[in-house]
Amino acid sequence: MLDIEERAKILATYIIETKSTVRATAKKFNISKSTVHKDIAERLEKVNPSLARDAKKVLEINKLERHIRGGMATKKKYSKI
Repeated sequence: MLDIEERAKILATYIIETKSTVRATAKKFNISKSTVHKDIAERLEKVNPSLARDAKKVLEINKLERHIRGGMATKKKYSKI
C-alpha cells in the first residue's frame, strides 16, 4: 500500500505526462475522482508545490476544454443512431 504523499506524486506525474483528466486518472488508478482532486489540490501542495502547480495547470486546461469534449461525445453518440 502506497502512502498518501507518494500516491499524490504518482497521480500528478501521470496527469502531467499524459495530460489526463481527473476522471480518467481516477479510473486508471481505481480510486475516486474526489481522491484524485484532493491529492492534487491539497496533499501534494504540502509535499511538492512545484509538481502540484504543474499538475494543476494541466487540470485547468482540461477544465477549460471539457465543454468541447462533451459536445464531441454527444455528437458521436447521436451519429451512431
